[in-house]
Amino acid sequence: MTVKIIIERSMNPEKLEYAVDLLTNLRSMAMHRRGYISGETLFAIEHPGTHVVISTWESLSSWKDWEHNSERLRINHMIEALLTSPSKYSAYETARYVAEGA
Repeated sequence: MTVKIIIERSMNPEKLEYAVDLLTNLRSMAMHRRGYISGETLFAIEHPGTHVVISTWESLSSWKDWEHNSERLRINHMIEALLTSPSKYSAYETARYVAEGA
């Protein structure tokens, strides 16, 4: 079952251009990782400097492999240095509903 990883970050809007370069680099690297399906980065309209990264992975273990990758950690450390508060990570999966009588 696929999972979606949501990462929320806030930073000074003046640092956003540099952050976008780092995020683009991470996305490019993730695209070549086993289990990566897709990703997008959304920037808050009413809260400049706030953005959300949503990535889709084949499994939680695929994401965890990437999450702990040394090159990802190196770049992520540079992103974290730009933030006004720590990143917030959440993992989601599609709800599994069982229809009655099915």
